[in-house]
Amino acid sequence: MIDFIWNLGSFIIALGILVAVHEYGHFWVARKNGVKVERFSVGFGKTIWKRTDRYGTEFVLALIPLGGFVKMLDERVDEVSLEDKDKTFNSKSVYQRIAIIGAGPFANFAFAIFAFYLMFLIGVPSIKPVVGSVVTDSIAAKANLPENVEIVEVAGHETLDWQDVNLALVGQIGNDSIEIKVKEADSQYIRRYLLDTQQWKFSPSKESSLASLGITPYTPKVHNQLAHIAKDSPAELAGFMIDDKLIAINGESVQASWKLFSKRIKLYPNEQIIVTIERNGVTQDLTVTPSIKESAGKKVGYLGVAPKFDSWPKEYQIEISYGFVDSIGQSFKRTWDLVTLSFNMIGKLITGDISVKNLSGPIAIAQGAGSSASYGFVYFLGFLALISINLGIINLLPLPVLDGGHLLYYFIEILTGKPVPEKVQEMGFKFGAIALLGLMSIALFNDLSRL
Repeated sequence: MIDFIWNLGSFIIALGILVAVHEYGHFWVARKNGVKVERFSVGFGKTIWKRTDRYGTEFVLALIPLGGFVKMLDERVDEVSLEDKDKTFNSKSVYQRIAIIGAGPFANFAFAIFAFYLMFLIGVPSIKPVVGSVVTDSIAAKANLPENVEIVEVAGHETLDWQDVNLALVGQIGNDSIEIKVKEADSQYIRRYLLDTQQWKFSPSKESSLASLGITPYTPKVHNQLAHIAKDSPAELAGFMIDDKLIAINGESVQASWKLFSKRIKLYPNEQIIVTIERNGVTQDLTVTPSIKESAGKKVGYLGVAPKFDSWPKEYQIEISYGFVDSIGQSFKRTWDLVTLSFNMIGKLITGDISVKNLSGPIAIAQGAGSSASYGFVYFLGFLALISINLGIINLLPLPVLDGGHLLYYFIEILTGKPVPEKVQEMGFKFGAIALLGLMSIALFNDLSRL
């Protein structure tokens, strides 16, 4: 319940910020072009807070935090006095209307640059992308990718940490091969490996891009001994304690590794089992019933414990940060990389290289907001930047109900010299609404199926 409240609160804050940024883009450019703005609303439904400025614009916070809008004076929908006719949206030139509509997505991109700038200025603690192991007969193994090497480049993209590696790999979905460059920890010599990805089967909702290629990141040694027990978890209720050593499950030894213990626990969702532990040099049996948890579409057992592990080697720890000036260039670069990646993913969604099953909706966004906020402010900034970019791109899609649809009509008007007929626009809006509702339904269904 606490997780739900935290995720929901983080989601509302994140969405409120990004919607306000988007709508402010429309608002600011509309005002600069002499358009009267009647209402600036963050959220829909019942008004929670309202203020009117000296220009007559109502600024509103509404109850349902799932969007927002800027209502501009428009003769097509409003009764307009003679003195206000030159302040209407429809009275402006097509180029002014393009500027006003395009300002919303542009504001989202500008906000992403600002968020990344702050993030790089503050500094992001991270881990070098060092390969821990390579799965036998995997795509990486067939390319002879070695272990204990640092990945420095993927398909021409520099990789400072695992996030860089994942983003670069995702961008290569649908390609026949991926070039990876690596170096050993004590050497500057770069080696090149070519992964044959013609048979690459990658489902983001089920596994990471690394796992699908057979690459396991280096992690410190994990010990078969408890370091954490979740409150009110099956383990706590059964009497497990920190520092307990794990010996066996139903008489079968699990001392070989934590991975073996975790794998065995997953086999017993909602089934009573006996776990043998060693506590203070004394062996004893504890009876426990693992709860049920969804993982990769399957019901698995969950105990609610975490193991002890060695600390990260100092040479693997990095902080990604830049100076006051360099952070500007890096923030533009990161934003551009994510914009191009997002458009690339949309194209691959259309061509079928990526399944619609990988679309995510508000539940996944809420979970992402909650987890990033729990890691700290700098990670929440990165999350806000990512979602802001996606919000800007979604609004640029050429669906008439979105900003991109309006822009499409205006570009047609420039080419033909006259506005798109009202009836055609109305039909387009209906089609756009149906298409958008369909995409949102698929994304929400995907979210629910992953719970």
